Amino acid sequence: MDKETTLTLLNQVGVLPLFYHGDIEIAKEVINASYRGGARAFEFTNRGENAFTVFTELVAYTKESLPGLSMGIGTIYDAETAQKFIDAGTDFIVTPCLNPAVGYACAKANIPWIPGVSTLTEIYNAQQAGAEVVKLFPGDVVGSKFIKAIRGPMPNVKIMVTGGVQPTAESINEWFGAGAYAVGLGSNLFPKDIIEAGNYSWIEQKVAESIALVAQFRKAS
Repeated sequence: MDKETTLTLLNQVGVLPLFYHGDIEIAKEVINASYRGGARAFEFTNRGENAFTVFTELVAYTKESLPGLSMGIGTIYDAETAQKFIDAGTDFIVTPCLNPAVGYACAKANIPWIPGVSTLTEIYNAQQAGAEVVKLFPGDVVGSKFIKAIRGPMPNVKIMVTGGVQPTAESINEWFGAGAYAVGLGSNLFPKDIIEAGNYSWIEQKVAESIALVAQFRKAS
């Protein structure tokens, strides 16, 4: 998927599900449920020994079975790992911190790089390194007032918030009201007990509800 389409989907839908599991079949079921719920970008997090193998299979599966889904990888720290996943076919890369070398690898591959930031200086440096969207993390620590505050010196910055975002009207309204470009949701969309029970219809419904809340906020605004 081309770079601009991925960034547009991220903003239009407003919700980026974040998930990792070492079992390929469980991972497929979770992505399928998210897709049915309306997600059109998905971040598989690089947090387990089996992450690369599972991700490679997921890329092949989603390209064939889930048209219009942008499949990305998260929790990438260095350029070498970034290139490995770029070669595997990732549509975008999300990092927990700011490493311009990863940004360079993404720019060379013409895919979005979404680096983690928590200060004004980091946002500026991320933009200088080529990031069009930055990830505010951890959102619950930095707070929504931070986004409002930086609108003065940086009115056009595009911020995806992760960490502490809840799939509730109150939380969605707070972050998008502050000016968020999108939000990332992980454990709140994929509780362990729900995954263990194989209750994928619950996940589908929760994803759909979260996306609907974003749409409702934007319509009311």
